Amino acid sequence: MGGESTIRTAPRDSGASRGPAGSRTGQRLSGLAVALGLVLFLGGFAWGAVVYRPYTVPTGSMMPTIGAGDRVLAQRVDGGEVRRGDVVVFTDKTWVSNAPVVKRVVAVGGDTVACCTDGKLTVNGKQIDEPYLAGTGPAEIKNFPTVTVPKDRLFLLGDERSGSLDSTAHLTDAAGGTVARSAVSARVDAVVWPMDGMLQRPAGFEELGALSSPGPLRTVIALIVLGGVLVMGGAAYGPIANRLAKRSTPRTEPAGAR
Repeated sequence: MGGESTIRTAPRDSGASRGPAGSRTGQRLSGLAVALGLVLFLGGFAWGAVVYRPYTVPTGSMMPTIGAGDRVLAQRVDGGEVRRGDVVVFTDKTWVSNAPVVKRVVAVGGDTVACCTDGKLTVNGKQIDEPYLAGTGPAEIKNFPTVTVPKDRLFLLGDERSGSLDSTAHLTDAAGGTVARSAVSARVDAVVWPMDGMLQRPAGFEELGALSSPGPLRTVIALIVLGGVLVMGGAAYGPIANRLAKRSTPRTEPAGAR
């Protein structure tokens, strides 16, 4: 008889009711994050697929910039957008049949190119610093006459000067080793396998005219990464909210006598 029966219950929740995956606001925000993330992620891939093309460079003629077997991403460009110093992809049947070629543009229409003065390539009489060449040796090219590049054509060399079948190997062709601008289909922006990153713009050509601007590859990658983070973060909200809700739920003690 002096016993007292009591039942302890959880305090009433004065706020909004909680679902199994957190508040309604949280669920809406997580859904929005997933939706936005998917748009950015897929949009980044779609943009990249439209702007860029992958290529595998089969030879070492562009070493050390691009090694044999390296995978590169090249921005689709019109030949009219090509500038001195660009590493471009082009097709010319007099060079290679039914296969693209990757070389560096060292002179454009109207330029006079020669080699070598004090061990350096000269364009329009200016010595060109070429830090992308292997080692510290000179860029000597044997049997290299002075060449004046015709209008709307390009003169191209490999970064591995001693073993590259480039314009110097085609000097006796009808075009004097030059390639039409219209033959260019893309400009290499980055080496993606191995992951060497973006190609550096060759400042040695800057005195002769404007250099080309990098493509939107960094922006494309940023969109894909941000989209992936938003998708994973939004998808993780439900499980995390459930776990936190279980930890914060107060226990109910059974009826008993004191």
